[in-house]
Amino acid sequence: MKNVFFAIGCILLFTSCNRNPFKVNLTDTTINFQFHAFGSDLFAAKDKLSEQLPELEKTYPDILPLFSSEIIAIGLPEDDGFEELLNSFVEDSLMQEVKKQVDEKINRDDIHDKLEEAFRYFHYYFPEKAVPEVFTCISGFNQSIIMTEKLMGIGLDKYLGRDCEYYPRLGIPQYQRINMHPDKIVPDALYAWAMTEFPFNDYGPHLIDRMIYEGKLLYLLDATLPETADSLKIGFTKKQLDFCSEKENAMWTYLAEYKMLFSTERMDVKRYVDASPYTSSFTADSPGRTGVWLGWQIVKAYMKKNPDVSIPDLMNEKNCKLILNQSAYQPE
Repeated sequence: MKNVFFAIGCILLFTSCNRNPFKVNLTDTTINFQFHAFGSDLFAAKDKLSEQLPELEKTYPDILPLFSSEIIAIGLPEDDGFEELLNSFVEDSLMQEVKKQVDEKINRDDIHDKLEEAFRYFHYYFPEKAVPEVFTCISGFNQSIIMTEKLMGIGLDKYLGRDCEYYPRLGIPQYQRINMHPDKIVPDALYAWAMTEFPFNDYGPHLIDRMIYEGKLLYLLDATLPETADSLKIGFTKKQLDFCSEKENAMWTYLAEYKMLFSTERMDVKRYVDASPYTSSFTADSPGRTGVWLGWQIVKAYMKKNPDVSIPDLMNEKNCKLILNQSAYQPE
């Protein structure tokens, strides 16, 4: 009997130690989530666009103008020649082939379900905030995620896979292509929404401010996408993540010793937070955005050190020096 109780105790201890702290109870969290396969409806109307255009305008009064003016840049529905330009887009043979590949490679229902759950988590933490109306489209390879105050557009043709034949022809570099696959859609969408809801306003001008700001966005992805791998949240390969884990102390020491953390030089900030093949201060094995990864670790340390700080508290705190100091961050 003692052995039975001991075994049960071990199981409970193991379970509690491995429980994901971001897996909260969403039973009472409901949202009005609107998701539209706008691109499918648009291409379905291609053979009778003259007849279907009024219905598209009625069904998508906000989405169609955003798509036509900001994504494929042909103007607004009321402009002269609009119908002809829109028809040229949907009748284009390349766009027809792209639409076919999108239908074969990307599961819109899966995107819908994952986004809905993610926004339920978001609403759990921020019940006063609305969630966006989401639509998918073929963007003509123009944009991945399109944001307005209330709308989110997803250009599915920017997620056809790392080996998609079109991307090299378009001159898209390899370090960007590694993140152009279906599994990146939902993390990219949540990151873009987080940037919209919590813009980089009223933060300090230093590299550390940008690092911690980006780290806060990734921590919000931890909370809203608790089952998603870190590699998908930040867009690193396993090898790149391993590099950061192994070289964490060396990277942090370098930034501190060379007084980079409080640099306000534009190129210093870009070097450590912008996407690039690798971080030029480190080796070619490093990923770009190493400063963002370090900022993420600082935020994690801060939240662990200060358990009374809620996620809304974190997102509203813009004193990054305070976050750094209270994190007691010191990689081994």
